[in-house]
Formats: sequence, structure tokens, C-alpha cells
Amino acid sequence: MWPDEIALAADWAAAEGWNPGLADTACFATVDPAGFLIGELDGAPAATISCVNYDARFAFLGFYIVRPDLRGRGYGLRMWSAAIAHAGTRVVGLDGVVAQQQNYRKSGFALAYANIRYGGTIAASPAPPDAISLAEVPFAAVEADDATVFPAPRAAFLRAWIDNPGHVGRALVRDGKLAAWGVIRPCRTGCKIGPLVADDRAAAERLFAALVAAAGGGDVFLDVPGVNRDALALAQGHGLAPVFETARMYTGAIRPLRLDRVFGVTTFELG
Repeated sequence: MWPDEIALAADWAAAEGWNPGLADTACFATVDPAGFLIGELDGAPAATISCVNYDARFAFLGFYIVRPDLRGRGYGLRMWSAAIAHAGTRVVGLDGVVAQQQNYRKSGFALAYANIRYGGTIAASPAPPDAISLAEVPFAAVEADDATVFPAPRAAFLRAWIDNPGHVGRALVRDGKLAAWGVIRPCRTGCKIGPLVADDRAAAERLFAALVAAAGGGDVFLDVPGVNRDALALAQGHGLAPVFETARMYTGAIRPLRLDRVFGVTTFELG
């Protein structure tokens, strides 16, 4: 894809109900521009897919969409094959719709856990006084903490995600150590929090409050790993309700992750 065509993939994702962020595509392109693929038929876009290579060992697949009027003709499989070929020998991850789990298994993917999107309207409240701007935290500290919750280095993406003018980052520091951090961003509908990483639920609650306050309340969405009971309790405690569920799947082993610290997934499209 050309850069403007990544925006087309986001538009198609929005039409499928995925509610991407308004500035997602600019951030996504920092990872692996060659990993965004488009299929054309008679000179018009027919299908999209992405498989971004984070490093020599890990890739993540997303934006797997065939134009509705062209489905069932084999175009999706051709896109899939091209994306998997781009990943090479890397372990590939994805967040797929639950109904497609069996098809993904046939391609070598195994279920790791479910991710659940929660959403609802939250009233604005004062931000906790101990929450600071994420920009005040040394980037090296954020990058090191992110390494505990994501399968590969993603420095360029994190910088773009944190520094984007429309995104707001907040953090909590305890005894000189980063205890919680996260970002809230405007989406096609409302705002989405992701990532939300915290040492425990108490820190996650304070950071959640700080991020919602920064957005002024309104419709808020949070993508929660189903294996993190504290994260589920946080979402439910704020009156958020399940919107839909995805299956996080991998083609092989990844490094150990602290999913107990993941209270909000960064993005289903890129992990």
C-alpha cells in the first residue's frame, strides 16, 4: 500500500465495526511500511491485509478485509498467502473474530486467550493529582516496561503513538519506578484507551481516571485481555459493557508476557 491506502484500510475496518483511532494509520506506518498490502481488481481496491514485521522473530497480522461484494471468490486467501509470506519464518500473532478461529487454526494459529472490547459512557471527573504526563517519563523507561507486555521491541511505534498530537498519555510513578502508564486517543466513535499497563488494579484505576479526565469523559472503549480478572473487574466496575470479542492467536511460542499488567490492549490491528 501507499501511505494513503493505509487510511483506506482503516476506513474499511471502521465499516466492519472496529472503530479505529483517527490518527492510527500514521502511527502504524512507522513499524513496517512494506507490511501493508492491498489487492486490486480492475484498477479498484478489492482487499486489504497487513502483516507488520516488528523484528526478526515476531510479526502481527491485521486489516484482513475483502470488499463485501467480492467475498467468497478466493481473493482473501491470496491476500492471506502474501501476508504470511512477508512474515517469513517469524511467529505471527493476530486478533481475529471468534467465528474465524477454526480457519486460523488450519493455517497454524493456536488460541492464546480472548480479548474483549468494553465500551460505555463515562462522566468526566477530576484527574488524580499524582498522575503526570507520559511525556515526563524517560522514553527508555516506557520502552523497558513495554517489553514486559509485548512480544517484540516497538520503539518507533511507541514514540509515534505517544507523541501524536491527538493522543494523550498519562503515567504514575511510585518510588521512582513507573507503576502505570497509558494513552487515550479519539476514534471514529468516542475515545479508546490503549495501552493501559499497570502494576496492579489500584494503579490501573487511577490511571484510567486520569485518561478519562483528559478526554473530558464521553464514550470510552477499553480492550481487555480476558485472562486478566482485575482488568475485567475494572471495566465492569465503570459500567462498561462487552462490545465484541476477538481471539488472540499465535503461530508459535512468544516470550513470556506479564498479562496481569495489561489492563488495555494497544490496538487489535497491530497488537
